[in-house]
Amino acid sequence: MWRPGSCGLRYLSCSFWILLIILSVQELPVFCISQYSPSLFAYDDEYSALHANMGRIIRVLTKSQLRFSGGENLLESAEDILPKYMGSLIPGKELSWNGTCFHETKASINLTLNGDNNQTDGAVVSVETDSPHSWTCLDLYVFCTPYRITWDFYFLSRHHTLTIKHFFDGELYHIKRKGVQVFLMPAGMIGTLHALWDVFPLFSNTAFGERRNVQFIERHMNTKFQLRDKPWAVTVNEDEISTGTFIVLSKLKGRWGGFETLEKWVTGSFAGHTALCVRDPEGHLWVAEGGVENEKGEEVIGRKRWEEWLDYQVHDSSDPHITLLPLHSSLQAKFDGKKAWQYVCEMDGKPYGYHNMIFSWVDVVSDNYPPPVDAHVVASIMSIWTRMQPDYAANLWVEALNKRLRTTDLDVPEIMRECSKRGITFAQLLTIPERDDWEYSDGKSVTCNVLVMQAYMAAGLFGNLTGKFQATEFTVRDVYMLKIFNDDEKLLPEWCHRAAEVPMPYCQILGRYRMFLPAYNSVPPYENMNERCPSLPPAYQRPAGC
Repeated sequence: MWRPGSCGLRYLSCSFWILLIILSVQELPVFCISQYSPSLFAYDDEYSALHANMGRIIRVLTKSQLRFSGGENLLESAEDILPKYMGSLIPGKELSWNGTCFHETKASINLTLNGDNNQTDGAVVSVETDSPHSWTCLDLYVFCTPYRITWDFYFLSRHHTLTIKHFFDGELYHIKRKGVQVFLMPAGMIGTLHALWDVFPLFSNTAFGERRNVQFIERHMNTKFQLRDKPWAVTVNEDEISTGTFIVLSKLKGRWGGFETLEKWVTGSFAGHTALCVRDPEGHLWVAEGGVENEKGEEVIGRKRWEEWLDYQVHDSSDPHITLLPLHSSLQAKFDGKKAWQYVCEMDGKPYGYHNMIFSWVDVVSDNYPPPVDAHVVASIMSIWTRMQPDYAANLWVEALNKRLRTTDLDVPEIMRECSKRGITFAQLLTIPERDDWEYSDGKSVTCNVLVMQAYMAAGLFGNLTGKFQATEFTVRDVYMLKIFNDDEKLLPEWCHRAAEVPMPYCQILGRYRMFLPAYNSVPPYENMNERCPSLPPAYQRPAGC
C-alpha cells in the first residue's frame, strides 16, 4: 500500500530511546528499541489524565534535586533529556567543572596495565565531588568513547572511581588523543525521567499530543498558533493549480508529528515535509513526494494523482496542515513542465535519501545545535548507534562521512581516527557541504525537499545558476525562503481567497491552525547557497550570503 511520507524520519526514532537505555543498563549492549506500540497512546482522555498524574509524582520527586545556588530550576521541558558536554578526559590532564549538584567537580583518567602481559589494557576514571547545593541532590554522568558508553551518578562528596576493564581495538589510540567524553545530564536521574515523560506526548496521535506539540513549538520557536475558522478543509479546483506549485505540510500529532516538531526546532522551519505539484503530458495533476512507503514497506520517492493524494491527507488521523505555494508569475512562464515531469518519472520508486538528512541541517561548527547539543553529543550518538544498528547507521551517516573524507568502508571510530590524522575535528567534518552528484550504495541521495529543488533545476527555474549550488544543502525552510514564489495574493484563485482569513500570498487548504512561514519568499538564489548558515533557536538568524 502506498502511504504518503513525512520526509523520512523513521530511522531517527532510535536516538530518542538511547537515553532510556542509558538509565537501564550499566554498559550499553548492542540493541535498540526502535518503535513503541501505538496503543500506548490510544485514548486521549485516559492518557492525558495518566500523564498529568504521573507527571505530578515525578515533579515532586524532582524538586528535591533540581535546586541551583542561584535559585530553583525545575527543568520541566523536553530538551532536558539532552546531555551537556563537560569535556574530555585525556591521560595526564585533569578536568574541572561546576555540576548541577556539586559546585566543585574534578576528574582525571589513569591507564592501567594488564597483569598477564604487562600491556596497557584498561583505565580508571577518578571523579572528586564537593560542595553540593543540597543534601538530596545528585549528578548523573554519561562517559563515552566511539566504542562504549557507560554512566554513573554521584550522591556524596567524596572520591569516586569508574573502571574500564578492557579496551576495544582502537579505543586506547582514541583515548590517548581525544579522551573519554564526559556528559552531564542536567536534570539528574529523576529529572531526566521527568523530561522523558514530557517527550512522550509529542508522539501521541491524540488531541493531547497535538496540544503538547503546539506548546513545544510556541515555547522554543517564539511563535503563537492561531486557530482557523471552519471548514478546515478547502474545496480546491485542481485545474487552477499550476505545475511546479510547491507543497508544504506540517503535522502536530502522531509519530511523524513528534519528529517534525523536533526537526522544526533544530532547523527553524515552520513546516516538516514537502511535495511538488507537476502535470503529465495529458495535463493531469500529480503530486511527487519523497519518503512515501511502497508495497514492500520501503520508503521511496513516489508520485500520486492529485485527487488520491489529497483524499489520503484529508482522512489522515494525524490531521496534517497543507499549504500550496505557487511560483511567481514570471518564473511560472519559464518553468519547463515537461522536463520536471521527466525528472519526477526518473526518480519514481528510487530509495529515499537518508544519507544527507543531517548534513543539510549542519553547516557550521557550533551554531546549528540548540543548546545543550553540540558536535560532541552528535558524535557520541553516531558512535553508539553505529555499534547498535550498523545498517541504519551506514544509511544515515557512515557513507556520507566517508564521502567527505574520500574514504570507503570506514566506521565511525575509524572515521574519527582518520580526522585526527588529518588534523581536523569531527565537528569540522560534519560541516563539509553535500554534493548533488555524490553516488551512494543505493544511488543519489534525495530527500523530500531535495526532490523539489532538483525538479526545479530540471525545469530551468534557476537559469544560469543551475549547478552553482547544491540542492542537497537545502532544508524545508531554505526552500520556502527562496524568492521564487508568488508575492501577490490578488493573483490567487477565488477558492484560496475564500479560505484566507488573513491576506496571504499562498493557499492553505487543510489544517486546524494557520500556517505562517516566516521569511517566506525573501532570499534570491545565489552561488554556494546555504552551505554556511547557522540556525540557532529561537531567532534562527540567517546572515546574508551564507
